[in-house]
Formats: sequence, structure tokens, C-alpha cells
Amino acid sequence: MKRAGTLGCLALTILIGLPAVSLAQSAAQRLNDYPTAARADYVFACMAANGQNRLMLGKCACSIDEIASILPFEKYEHAETVLSMRRVGGERMALFKSAVVAEHIVADLRRAQAEAELICF
Repeated sequence: MKRAGTLGCLALTILIGLPAVSLAQSAAQRLNDYPTAARADYVFACMAANGQNRLMLGKCACSIDEIASILPFEKYEHAETVLSMRRVGGERMALFKSAVVAEHIVADLRRAQAEAELICF
């Protein structure tokens, strides 16, 4: 009888612990929602602009980690798309250069980059 009570307590402990584990995983996933390729692209571009050495690798990796902690990947991707479209010429691309929504999207990325620069560089 005592063994059945122990098993019941164990089962209850496991059931109570499951939501906490899934909540912790979803929080970790939210903080790490940037694909590896996106992080690598950022680090390569950062190193190309700031110097290609081991010290800069660490600083650039720190920078994208900080940006990822501030800005969800979806917003980062939208901002990168707007910035990419701004580099393309033509009348159709003027929307990305002058639209208020596009400005706000890019401003969020710029703020995250500025905070990352203060922390990492």
C-alpha cells in the first residue's frame, strides 16, 4: 500500500512538472528563434564591416545574440527585407524608402542594434 502511495506522488509530481518544463522550453525557443543561417549571415556581415579576427567574431556573435533577445525573428526578418528592398532602385521600391510603417520596422532593428553595440563593443 505504501508503494502505491509513493507511485501516486511520483506521478503527480511528474504531471505537475510537465507544464513548467513546456513553459521553460517555449521561453527558451522564443529567445532562440533566429535560424543559424540568419545568425551566421549577421556575423559574417558584421565581421566584414569591423574586422575579420577572433575578437570581432566574439563581438559580432554577442551582437546578434543581444538583438535576438530584444527583437523576435519575424520583426528582424521584416526589417532586413525593408533594408534589402531600399537598396534596389526604381519607382516600385520607393514605398520601402518613404512609408511610415517601413520606417518603424527599421527603427526597431536600429534600436536593437544600438543596444547590442553598447553591450558587446
